[in-house]
Amino acid sequence: METITITRKQKAVKWLKRIGFWGFLFFLIKGLVWLAIFWWIAK
Repeated sequence: METITITRKQKAVKWLKRIGFWGFLFFLIKGLVWLAIFWWIAK
């Protein structure tokens, strides 16, 4: 059980390093745009 957790954690870290800062920014902005759209519709 312990080894599965470690390998999943390692995969997550590897994936985060791969997408990097720009990938994070892209998904952050995309999420904020969707929130703004839903807020505008609900208004």
